[in-house]
This record gives sequence, structure tokens and C-alpha cells, in this order.
Amino acid sequence: MAQAVQERVPDEVGAGNGDAEIAAYLEQKSKFTAQDYARARHLAADSGDSVWYTALKLGLVSEKEMAAAFAAVLDLRSLTAEDYPAMPALEEGVSPRFLKESHLLPLELRGDRLVVAMADPSDAFAYEAIAAATGCEVAPCVGLRSDIDNAIERLYGAGRSAMGEIADGLTEDEQVEDIQHLKDLASEAPVIRLVNLIVQRAVESRASDIHVEPFEGRLNVRYRIDGVLAEVEAPPFHSTAAVISRIKIMAKLNIAERRLPQDGRISMRVQGKELDMRVSTVPTLFGESVVIRLLDKENVSFDFGSLGYDGRPLERMQQVLDMPYGIVLVTGPTGSGKSTTLYTALHRLNTADRKIITVEDPVEYQLEGVNQIQVKPQIDLTFANALRAIVRQDPDVIMVGEMRDLETARIAVQSALTGHVVLSTLHTNDAAGGVARLMDMGVEDYLISSTVNGIVAQRLVRRLCPHCREPYAAFDELVKELGLDRFAPPGEPVTLHRAGGCKECGNTGYHGRLSLAEVLVMDDDIRHLVMSHANAAELQKAATAGGMETMYQDGLRKAVEGRTTLEEIMRVTEDS
Repeated sequence: MAQAVQERVPDEVGAGNGDAEIAAYLEQKSKFTAQDYARARHLAADSGDSVWYTALKLGLVSEKEMAAAFAAVLDLRSLTAEDYPAMPALEEGVSPRFLKESHLLPLELRGDRLVVAMADPSDAFAYEAIAAATGCEVAPCVGLRSDIDNAIERLYGAGRSAMGEIADGLTEDEQVEDIQHLKDLASEAPVIRLVNLIVQRAVESRASDIHVEPFEGRLNVRYRIDGVLAEVEAPPFHSTAAVISRIKIMAKLNIAERRLPQDGRISMRVQGKELDMRVSTVPTLFGESVVIRLLDKENVSFDFGSLGYDGRPLERMQQVLDMPYGIVLVTGPTGSGKSTTLYTALHRLNTADRKIITVEDPVEYQLEGVNQIQVKPQIDLTFANALRAIVRQDPDVIMVGEMRDLETARIAVQSALTGHVVLSTLHTNDAAGGVARLMDMGVEDYLISSTVNGIVAQRLVRRLCPHCREPYAAFDELVKELGLDRFAPPGEPVTLHRAGGCKECGNTGYHGRLSLAEVLVMDDDIRHLVMSHANAAELQKAATAGGMETMYQDGLRKAVEGRTTLEEIMRVTEDS
């Protein structure tokens, strides 16, 4: 083992004591409340489980928070994944089934003293049972439940995963046609645990999306982590119908309808975090494909600096937001962070002397003090109809989730002409393309030039992990070709970084994402070009000459600063 373990056996361990102190510690250190503790105790009394296992199952507290509380209150050593042995400490005398059910693992035997890892040191039964079975004095340490389970599987298991074991409780019925049977199957404990495990692992991996995709003879699960999809362990194929039906029930979708796309939402608490999940299903050749977008309402930061805005793009963004009226557009492909940038702009504009109304599809985050409207096309509450209504509500700032048609664009333009600040998004490749897109939609050139204040284009790149990034000197040819020396301090060599890999970033070398942005400000030169129907390339050239830093240039600067890699820049932008 890496270091000496705690030799003392605290009085509270295995005696079921210390719960109140642990609850008080959690309340002080996290979002765990006295009401959460009372709820967990009540449900634990009914189920027979420990209060802390119940709190974990309910998502009231995370594994790490729980382990830290046990270690601090009971004065026990806290283990890491590297502290578990390569060989079993006990070959006989304990049942692997007991270890799995108790989330307990023997680590080291010293004479008649047995050092064990426990996920819940307050579990009196597990503590007394291991002591009676081995005849040893038990010295506990605290480990994460997932680390202990993985170590038990490695040391005592047959190579079977937790997901596979859970799925054993499901019937192998590949073609489930009876809807009532499907509902019953989706309500069984194994499938509930399967879906919860998929979501829990996604949260632990910092995933933004979960893709559940049925194919011939297999079920795929992929997580989008820092913008890149990664395949992960999936439930067995025979559980496909049950897993997808369970997700649809949680999202309040019609499980009998498998021929049409459906959209829904799920709100749940996972590892102490409040998650809002958007669910989309579409019929495919081998069944329904499901995508779940995870929105962590507690950890989102509506701050331009946190998003990666700095330097010239930030200055120009603040410039257009400070104008008293006009349109600000954010452009980019799906998944480029447009909505988050709009929310951040709203957060900056949200003061007591402004009335802000938004029309969105869907409402992703709830903003304090902002009137948010959810579009509902089925009752004819479209962007255009909602926009017509809210201009009579005397707003100062209007946010339209997306300009999808000429009608919406015309109303937005009229709103800007009558003294409102209007924020919205478009799907274009760069800032100059936003002007061309409005013209293609049918908006007159003189209206564009007189109402649009600025157009922001952005992409997201992966942020280098600060713990394992590896610096290297850039080749002179590369520095000369890309002009990297203009972003480095005068007279100093250009240093770039490559992705390494450590436990902090899941061995990917990246942790989080940041924005690359270009902000086109509508000045007199740009207005003249718009009136003469100049194409996007001419507008882009004029904007660059007027001081706009392109996304590509913004990316090169951030690569030289050590925040991302050249490979990431090339992946999402083109030389301009």
C-alpha cells in the first residue's frame, strides 16, 4: 500500500453512531440539508438500508462528499484508487458476494489485525460480520464505493461488470411488443439501476450528452466529453427495449409511439447535483435512438471570462452589448455554445432598470429576473407569434432563441428600430456569413445596416488540462508560417503545448472547453458594403481590416498562451 493506514479503530465505526455529526459536516461543506438528512433517515428506516446508502441512492450527496465526511468525522484515512492491492489480502474466509453487497474490501492482514476499505464505516452489520468471519480486529479506512466495487471485481470477480450484473435481472426478450409488458419491464429495479448507472457515469465523466443507440445485435452508449464522443460500456443487447422505455417514461414520453420523433425533459438529482436533462428520440432501422443532453444548473457560469472570451473579442463584445438598441447575433453550428453566450450576455444586461423577455425552444437555464417563454408550436405559440406579443409588454431587451424564418427576422428588426436590444442566433460559419444569411431570408439591406450592431461567430475547443500539459518549443518554420511570434512576448521563443494525460482529466489531456470567437462590429465601411450587396468574403476582409480578430487568430493566441493545442484549432476553424 502507498502509505501507512490508520491504526486506531474509532469508537463510532461499526456502531452506527456519528450520523448526526456526519450530517452536520455535510451540511457545512455541501448542499446537503437537515431536510435531506431527515428524508434519508425516514426512507432508510423503511428499506432497511443505512441512512448514508439511502442518501447516495437518492442523489442527495456524492461519493466523494460522503467519503470526505466519514474521513473527517470518524478520523479515518481516505483511500485513492491507487491504494487498492494487486492481489487479494484474504483468499478464504470471506464471500465475494458479501464483499460486493457490503461494499467492503480487505486490504492488508497484519497478524490478527485486518485493514479494510469501507464505503460506509457506519454500517454496523458489515463491520461486525467481517470481524466475526475473520476473527481479526478490523481497522477501517474510507474508500469511494465505485473504487471499492471495481477493486472487488478485479480481485474476486469473474471479469463481469456492474452493468452486466444488473442486467442479469432483466428478461432476455429482444422483441417486446406488448406495451403493458414494456411498462412493467421499465419499472423493474434492474432497469432503473441500469439507467441511473448510465447517467451517474456520465456525470462522473463530465459528459454533456449521452447517446443510446441500438444497432443489429448490440446497444451502443457514447458520452460526449469536452465536445468529442467516446464509446463506453453499454448494457447487454437484450436490455435495449427496457432501457429505452425507462428513459422515455422518465421524460414523460409516449412509450407506445415508436414511429415518430419525441422530445421531453427529465429533472433529477445525481451525486448531489441538480440536473436538467433534455431527451430526444428518433426512430432508426434497429429501434429508437435516444440522446440525453445534461444541463448542470449548479455549475454553469455565465461569465465571458470563464467561457474563454478575452482580449479583442471581449472588448468588441462589450462594445456591442453596451449600445442602447439594435440587434446582436451569435452564429455557429449546433453545439458551438451559442445559447450559453446568449445567456451570458443576458446575465450582463440583467439589471433592475431593464425588463428582459426571452422566447426560447427549449428554455435551457432559468435566469433570475428574466421573463422566459417556451415555444409551443402545437398550440401555435411560435417564435413569430410570441415575439409579436412581447413587444407589447414594454421590454428593454428581447432574446429570440433562433431566427428561423423571415417573419421572425422582420419582427426582430422592427423591435430594434423601435428602441429595443434584440439578441438572437443564426446558423452560419462565420460572422460575415450572418449578413448573407439575413439577406437570403429576405431582410432588406438597408434594414440590416441600420439595425444590426454586431455579429459574433464562435467555436468550442478543448481546454488543455493544466496538470499534465506538456510544453515544447515551436519549430521556426511553423512560427513563421502561422505568424505565432506576434502572440508571444517580444524577444521570447514561442512555446506550444501538447496534451498529456492524468487522472484529473481521465487521461485525455483535456479538461473542459473554451470559446474561440470573432466579433464583427457594424461600422460605416461594413454598412457601405452591405448596401452594395457585397458577399461574405468581402465583408470578412473589411471586418478584419477594421480590427476584427478572426476565430483562427483567436485560437492561435490561445494556443501560444498554453490554453489549447494547434490540433484543436485546426479541428474547428480554417485559416483566415
